[in-house]
Amino acid sequence: MVTERVRTGVRVEGIVQGVGFRPFVYSLAARLGLGGLVGNDVNGVFVEVEGTPAAVEQFLRFLERDAPPLARIDRVKTTALAPDGSRSFEIVASEPGGPRRALVSADSATCADCLRELADPADRRYGYPFINCTNCGPRFTIVRDVPYDRPRTTMASFRMCGQCAAEYHDPANRRFHAQPTCCPVCGPRLVLLDPDGAPWNRRMDDRAGPAPGAWAGTGADPAPGGDPVATAAALLRDGQILAVKGLGGYHLAVDAASEKAAAALRERKHREDKPFAVMAQDIAAARRLCDVNAAAAALLATPRRPIVLLPRRPRAARPMPAGAGAVRPGPAIAEAVAPGNRHLGIMLPYTPLHHLLLRAVDRPIVLTSGNISDEPIAYRDDDALARLGGIADAFLTHDRAIHIRTDDSVVREFRGREMLVRRSRGYVPEPVPVRVRFPRPVLACGAELKNTFCLAKGDHAFISHHIGDLENAETLRSFTEGIEHFRRLFDIDARIVAYDLHPEYLSTKYALDLEGVDLEGVQHHHAHIASCLADNGENGPVIGVAFDGTGYGTDGTIWGGE
Repeated sequence: MVTERVRTGVRVEGIVQGVGFRPFVYSLAARLGLGGLVGNDVNGVFVEVEGTPAAVEQFLRFLERDAPPLARIDRVKTTALAPDGSRSFEIVASEPGGPRRALVSADSATCADCLRELADPADRRYGYPFINCTNCGPRFTIVRDVPYDRPRTTMASFRMCGQCAAEYHDPANRRFHAQPTCCPVCGPRLVLLDPDGAPWNRRMDDRAGPAPGAWAGTGADPAPGGDPVATAAALLRDGQILAVKGLGGYHLAVDAASEKAAAALRERKHREDKPFAVMAQDIAAARRLCDVNAAAAALLATPRRPIVLLPRRPRAARPMPAGAGAVRPGPAIAEAVAPGNRHLGIMLPYTPLHHLLLRAVDRPIVLTSGNISDEPIAYRDDDALARLGGIADAFLTHDRAIHIRTDDSVVREFRGREMLVRRSRGYVPEPVPVRVRFPRPVLACGAELKNTFCLAKGDHAFISHHIGDLENAETLRSFTEGIEHFRRLFDIDARIVAYDLHPEYLSTKYALDLEGVDLEGVQHHHAHIASCLADNGENGPVIGVAFDGTGYGTDGTIWGGE
């Protein structure tokens, strides 16, 4: 008796590259005894499966139900194909070329499996600050082009060692086709530098802290025992300012309990009173600083790891009944961290380096954007040394390049739901779906303050990472570089360009200088209401009220909140 066999072509669109989707498909097909293939291309993931009709039907059901945690499936299309007798299943090479519709995953916080390895002395990646797998780690900030494969990321220069390559090619391994995979033998290296870019060599003095003349470009180990993290932690405890290279740029860190250090950071950054964000080691540490309900705790712990705005607790935690949920008193937060503010912006560690540093410091730290006020975050190493050398006392950095700068996201909990204040790392470049398709590709240039741009086509709006206030050449450069990167990644050649009516906005001047496009001026407050409609999946008509201060009116005068 001959068993009927069928072959089905499957097209999967959404966030399915860089999230372990091909390994998942491979394992699923192998478990169901299916032959065929899976690969990446500019549209997403393509699959061909061959086997019994029942097995193919199970495959299609499990494909969506059991997808990897970081995947987001927008649509699955199937096509009947002629069987060719395939009994084995393989992952085939990516196919570049053609119009690009594949989505790129946002950066994701270190997963629980990687954290267990990070803390396990018996694991070969024990204490390695760049540990990652298909379920976590850098994505958007290291991607140069699509399809998402290692040669098209900033990991291209790191050749995998034999052990990493074996894991990468083993379908049963968590790092099967994990593009940023690496280890201490073959991956990026952490170093501690002085403000001139020379290796740090600290003469230890337990009584006096860093000794005079501690800077020395000797090329010696960056710390006693060769541990840059231990020395960096000691510097923070001594009240120094540390620049730390993160996923999307450099941060500036100080001991959050040190009034002197926080005040010095505020003075050097020229940041008068805007609050600094605080990184706490875990939820329990966050609860010693702020009131954290269940919804806020979930926001803190999400793989997106935003800064969450939370009500401050008093200087010492309020007495609570013993037992589950009790909060012991924690360290005070320096007044200079958030002067006069009843809230704190709290985030949890989201990279292995953050976990190692917080564990070594053993107290909350300020972790704020690495820049001088009104400038974009520094993300290139040479630029960071040039711009932050007058602020930071030391640099904890590494040799994995950041391709696109991306600030931290900011959210608050409101009635049990997430309310975005600043949408950036962890969220970008995931698109916002819209109900009405764009008939032609669009670029929206945004306004001047807290600028973001947006590129849109089809039913997707790709809102950029936080750019900042478009008031200087450096921020304008970040704006134009970001537009070019999004245009290339998502293959969007805008035919319509929307801009704010204010003639002096740099974003407006940029739009008006473009050639070969249709220009569309949009009144400032109208844009706010239109964005609310899109965000809530509504088409209107509506009556909208935008309490947004001033905006340029259609009559050429300044309008108030409309």
